[in-house]
This record gives sequence, C-alpha cells and structure tokens, in this order.
Amino acid sequence: MDIIDIQKLTKSFGTTQALKGINLTVKQGEVHGFIGPNGAGKSTTIRILLGILRKTSGKITLLGKDPWKDAVELHRQLIYVPGDVTLWPDLSGGEVIDLLGRIHGGLNVSRKKQLLERYQLDPTKKSRTYSKGNRQKVALVAAFSCDAQLYLLDEPTSGLDPLMEAIFQECVAEVKKAGKTVLLSSHILSEVETLCDRVSIIRKGQIVESGTLSGLRHLTRTTINVETKTSVPGLEKIHGIYDVSKNGLKYCFSVDSTAMAEVMEVLVPRGIQFLTAEPPSLEELFMRHYGDDISEKGGI
Repeated sequence: MDIIDIQKLTKSFGTTQALKGINLTVKQGEVHGFIGPNGAGKSTTIRILLGILRKTSGKITLLGKDPWKDAVELHRQLIYVPGDVTLWPDLSGGEVIDLLGRIHGGLNVSRKKQLLERYQLDPTKKSRTYSKGNRQKVALVAAFSCDAQLYLLDEPTSGLDPLMEAIFQECVAEVKKAGKTVLLSSHILSEVETLCDRVSIIRKGQIVESGTLSGLRHLTRTTINVETKTSVPGLEKIHGIYDVSKNGLKYCFSVDSTAMAEVMEVLVPRGIQFLTAEPPSLEELFMRHYGDDISEKGGI
C-alpha cells in the first residue's frame, strides 16, 4: 500500500515554479529519505502533504485521502516535526509535550517518561530558556510519545548533538519496527544512509533520482586503495578508472562499478597485499547532482 502517492505535482508562487511535476511514492512501513539542498522543494512538498499549502496541479493522496480537503482527519493519523521548532515561551517543556499529545488525541505516558530520560531533557524548565537543540527534543519526545501511521520529519535533528542524533535514529528504527511509515527530509547524509530503505533526490523542484541506496550507488564511483607485490603499469589507461595516484606499490583510484571486474583481473596477477574499497556516499551523489547548487549556496 502506498501511504503517500504524488503524481505530476506542481506548485507555483506567482511566476516562480517551486515544484515542477514531481512523482513520489512512499510505501507502508518504510523509511523514505527525501533529500536535496535548501530551496530544492522539500519543505514545499511537505507543507502540501500537511494541507498547509494548496497544490497548483497534479494528483496527491495521503493515507488514501486528499491532504487539502481531509486535513483535519489526516492530522489525527500523522505526526509532523519541523526543523525549527517554536514553542509557547511561558509553558514548560513538559506542559508543551502534554499539550501536543492532547491535541493529537493522547500520548503514552510511560513512553514519554522513557523518552525524556533518553533525550536528557528537563521538562520542568520554561520553553523560553531552551536552546534550539532542546526545542527539537521537546518536539521529538512529543512525536514519539504519540501513536501515528505516518511521521513527516523535516530536518528533525537540526541542532542536536551526535549523541542525541543516535537516540533519534533508535526512535525511527522503533517506529519502523512497529509497522509505521516515515518520510524523512534531511541533509545529514549519514542519517539517511543509516535509516532509509529508499531515497528520492529532489533538485530545483524536480525528482532527479529515486530508489534504494544500493540502486543509486551506480551514479558515482568506488574508491580503491590497494598495495601489490609488483607494479601495475598502465592502470590509469583502463577505461572506467579515474584519479590514479601512486606511492611505491600503493595505488589509490576511483572506478566505475561497470569496470570493477576488469580492474580486479589486472590487480590479482600482481599479488594483492592489501585492498580496501569504499562505496560512494550520499555526499558524492549530492555533488554529482547538486555541485552547481552547492557552490552557489555555500553548502547543502
């Protein structure tokens, strides 16, 4: 079953077209990564899913319903965590969590207590005293204390330290194990690699790639570090090998997946002493698709 089904979705703001006919499907029980640089259209898509923005054209269903017409009913079945949480300043963190839980229809009290300990959050402090990271913790504790069919997470770990990031990853794994569905928008590439079953890459309002991580790795190259007993002449002339560097009998180069077998045929007769192969990371995938955007915007 497709929890999210988006077909040819467009959204325009005046003469600016933010979404240019995107297609996106998220299946029940999966964690789906939705990645791209700032301004690519991630948050616009999520706001349309939430019924905050109205689409310009296209077809979109969420849990089998229309997110614009059926927003109130759908919000009882989903959880949303933005990347910059704003809280009521005069309420304590615990009061905010309880309020959000009541709005959603109730929360698991024992689960809330456990999450407060795991996230090391003091619920007695006023929200106005919280750092950005602690405001995110309030939203995450509230989110994972409630039961939902779908979790829409838009840069949810913004401001969290690496330890809390690890706790967040554990929570996502737990809701997935319970059969829930997660759409995760993130620029933390290790987070996406760890958590997501499938990934959709959005660039300038268009989905440029979608699939499993293993399926997307063909888009870039594997880095090989190898030491051989005898020299390997002409290595740089093999089709599919790039950026060869040599230090004695140690070689480092990158290789297309299609050329891997030919490379091994050349290396094995030379007596491999040591070899490591580093598969491409999502950061490399980003550089392939977004190199121009990154240089323009100063980062992902």
